[in-house]
Amino acid sequence: MPKRTPAGPLYREFFSWVETIVLSLVAVSLVFTFVVRIIRVDGESMLPTLQNNNVLLISPFLYEVEQGDIVVLNSHEDEKLYIKRVIATEGQTVNIDFDSGTVFVDGVPLDEPYINETTALRGDETFPQEVQPGHYFVMGDNRNHSEDSRFSSLGQVAKQDIVGEAYFRLLPFGGFGKVE
Repeated sequence: MPKRTPAGPLYREFFSWVETIVLSLVAVSLVFTFVVRIIRVDGESMLPTLQNNNVLLISPFLYEVEQGDIVVLNSHEDEKLYIKRVIATEGQTVNIDFDSGTVFVDGVPLDEPYINETTALRGDETFPQEVQPGHYFVMGDNRNHSEDSRFSSLGQVAKQDIVGEAYFRLLPFGGFGKVE
């Protein structure tokens, strides 16, 4: 009967490294599946807050949508991800005075220092409108160059279509930091 030799230290060290690498890859995959995602901004609908090709971290993990949040959402119209700001949540009433460019939520004008220009583009939705249960009214910060809840092609966004909140900018390095 042939004599068995015990595994040498080099053999054990090799499998220890393989085990560490595999467990690390599994952990990273789980984090990027359930805790954070990386996305690239495509377009200029969120100027000046976000620019085309910014790279963002978004978090779908234990996230509750609030008015003013910048969210990433699924568009069933063209199977793309959109980035928009939440203007109103379920039960709130949105009205837009297109003459002055002012957006009102529950009769109160929004203070919007983040917008690129006042709201002139009308869309095909009628106002005022109440946000349906389980839905959100969203708009881009670059109001007159954004397809958003003012258009029936997107309309009010269902809660299940919100992928997560955009909370951190990775690129460009000059803009690195929390998304406001």
